[in-house]
Amino acid sequence: MNQRFVDRKEELEFLERFYKKGKSSLIIIYGRRRVGKTELIKNFIASKNSVYYLCERQPVQKNVEKFKEIVAEKLGEEWLKDISARDFESVFKAVERRLREEKIIIVFDEFPYLIEMDRGVVSQFQKIWDEILKNTKTLLILCGSSIGMMETEVLGYRSPLYGRRSAQWKLTELEIRFLKDFFPFYDFESILYTYSILGGIPLYLLKFDPRKSVFENVKEQFLWKGGFLYEEAENLLRQEFREPRNYMLILRAIAEGKRKLGEISNETGLDKSAVSRYLATLETVKFVDYELPVTESSKSKKRLYYLSDNYLNFWFKFIYPNKWLVEEGFGERVLEKIKSEFPQFFSGVFERLCRKIVLRKFDFARAGRQWGKIPETREVYEIDILALNDQTKEILFAECKWQEKVNAKKICKELAEKAQYVQWHNAKRKESFAIFAKSFSKKICEFEGKKVYCFDLRDLEKLFEKEKSKVY
Repeated sequence: MNQRFVDRKEELEFLERFYKKGKSSLIIIYGRRRVGKTELIKNFIASKNSVYYLCERQPVQKNVEKFKEIVAEKLGEEWLKDISARDFESVFKAVERRLREEKIIIVFDEFPYLIEMDRGVVSQFQKIWDEILKNTKTLLILCGSSIGMMETEVLGYRSPLYGRRSAQWKLTELEIRFLKDFFPFYDFESILYTYSILGGIPLYLLKFDPRKSVFENVKEQFLWKGGFLYEEAENLLRQEFREPRNYMLILRAIAEGKRKLGEISNETGLDKSAVSRYLATLETVKFVDYELPVTESSKSKKRLYYLSDNYLNFWFKFIYPNKWLVEEGFGERVLEKIKSEFPQFFSGVFERLCRKIVLRKFDFARAGRQWGKIPETREVYEIDILALNDQTKEILFAECKWQEKVNAKKICKELAEKAQYVQWHNAKRKESFAIFAKSFSKKICEFEGKKVYCFDLRDLEKLFEKEKSKVY
C-alpha cells in the first residue's frame, strides 16, 4: 500500500508558524477519528525536539507516570524516573528550567481520554499553562478526536482553558484532488468511485490496494467478517457516542431515504426532540448534514438530511442491510448488488461534487438544490443545482446526470421550464445553464440566447488537476 504522507501543507505551515516563535504557544488540534491528526503531528515533530504522549483511558495517575517516563527518555533526564510525581504539574515543574532554555514541543494526543477519567484535569492544565509554560518556549499541543468534548471542555467559553489557546485547527478530510497520490494508476472514474466510498479519510484510503480495482478492494475490505472497513463503522460509532444504538437507527433511517425530521422520528421510534438532539451531534462531527432550497431562509423547516460522510453513507446503504449475507460468507452476492445499484448511489455524491465545482469555478455566493411546488398543479419540481449571486443578480440552473451521451439541448429545455418557478429577482436576473454528465451526445454553448456550460468526465478531471496544481 502507498504509505506516503499526502497534502496537509497548509496545516504544517500553520504549526511551523507557531514553532518559530520565540515564546510559548498553546495549540488545539481536533477532528473526527481516522482523519490523520496523529500522522500530521508526528510528521511535524519528526526532526524536532519533542515529547509525544498518547493519553490512555486509565486513571489519570497512571497517565502521569507514563508521561513522566517518556519525558525522562525524550529529554535525557533519567533522574526524572526516580521522582514521585503526584500529577502532571509535578512533571512540568521538574523540567521547567529546560523548557525555559529550549524550544520543546509537547504533545498530548487524545487529550479527551484524560477528561473522561477526571474532568478536573482541564483545570490542572490551566494552572500548568498559567504558572509554568506561559513563560517558557514550549509549544504545547492538545489533540483530540472527540469533537464535542474538544469544543466544550477545551475550547468552550466555560472551559478553564478558554482564552489561553494561541490558535486551534479543526482537521478535515482530504479533498478529492489528492486521491491520485494514493492511487496513481486509477483513471478518473475510479478515483471518483473510490472517493464516494471512502471520502478523504487517509486511513481508509490506505486500506485500498492501488494495484487492485475499486470493487476488488470493496470485496477485500468490506465483504468479509475480518475486513477492516466492514467492522469500522460500528467501532467508530461506539467510540464516538455514548448511545451508539440510537445513532445507528438514525443513520440507517437517513440512508434508507427518510430525510425529514418527522420521517426519521417515525422510522426510529424516537421522539422528534430526541432526534433533533442526535442530529445536531451528528452534524457537529460531520457525519450528517442537511440541505434547504437555495431561495429559502436558513430558518426554514424544509430541511432534508443526508449522510455527508461518504464512508458511512456507503456502509449504511450497502453493508449494514446485508450484514447477514456477509456473516454467512455470501460476500459475492452483496458485491453483485453493489455493482448493480452503484450508479444510482454515486449520482448523489456526484451531485454534491458538482456543487463544489460551481462555487469554485463561478462567481456565486451560494449554491445548492432547489425544489418547490408548481402553483398550477401542486406537483414538486427539483433542480440539482441552483447558484445565485445577489450583487450581480446572476443565476445558474444546473443538472447533474451520471450517464453516457446526455442530450444537452433536452436538459436545457427542461431546466428552462423549471426556471420559471424559481422566484428570485425575476425581472432583473441574468440566467445561464450548466450540465454535468459522464459524456454528451453533443455539447452546446448556448440555449435560447443564454450561456450553457457543459462538463463531461474529462472536463471535470482537468478542473481537479488544475485545482491541485494551484495548491502545490
